[in-house]
Amino acid sequence: MSTLVDMAIKAFYKDGFVTVYMESGVEIKFPVKNNRRLAKGTNDQLNNIEISPYGLHWPGLDEDLSFSGLFRGDYGQFAGN
Repeated sequence: MSTLVDMAIKAFYKDGFVTVYMESGVEIKFPVKNNRRLAKGTNDQLNNIEISPYGLHWPGLDEDLSFSGLFRGDYGQFAGN
């Protein structure tokens, strides 16, 4: 099992994107429109982000994204047509 060394220090939603700032200075930014659950969220739900050592959780939307997935470019379930 690998251990994530870089920790998230801040995550927020703005203008259709979730942005995560890591301790190392790395920034992860992705559009919510491509995630089935996040695409349905209100501004309040999307900004209610819990950060854990392993990833992000939106309690009001029942969505979890791991940092390992985010670093690979996996932003959750595709919201396609």
